[in-house]
Amino acid sequence: MAEVALRPIEDSDLDALFEQMRDPEAVLMAAFTAEDPDDREAFDAHMAKVRTTDGTTVRAVTRDGRLVGSIGSFVVEGDTEVTYWIDRSAWGQGIAGRALALFLDVVPVRPLHARAASDNLGSLRVLRKAGFTVVGTEVSYASARKAETEETILRLE
Repeated sequence: MAEVALRPIEDSDLDALFEQMRDPEAVLMAAFTAEDPDDREAFDAHMAKVRTTDGTTVRAVTRDGRLVGSIGSFVVEGDTEVTYWIDRSAWGQGIAGRALALFLDVVPVRPLHARAASDNLGSLRVLRKAGFTVVGTEVSYASARKAETEETILRLE
């Protein structure tokens, strides 16, 4: 079984993370993404901000020492939310679930919130398996789809 681990994001990770987060199929699945996933300047500014903002925790996800994604938490309107992005080449291998389990030990804040496009069944399955429960849905504009999209809202107590 592959070893999944978390570590701080390093400057040398940014090129690979940028490429992962602009993969068209992954962007479409995530739905709620950067307005322009190909805007490197905006990506770099965002990463600089999340790596230094109080209340935000961000980690690289590795499999057998190789970078395969990122996971983080941030505060929105007083609620701490978790988010993750796994390289499409690593989907379906249990990496997101293992990374989330590890991350839940790093971020002890509860309740912890999460959101996923309601048709992103893989991500919803990962969150439910980690103990998150569905607390509602809302429809909002998803940049990646250029359309109103239903989002499932989850919470971990």
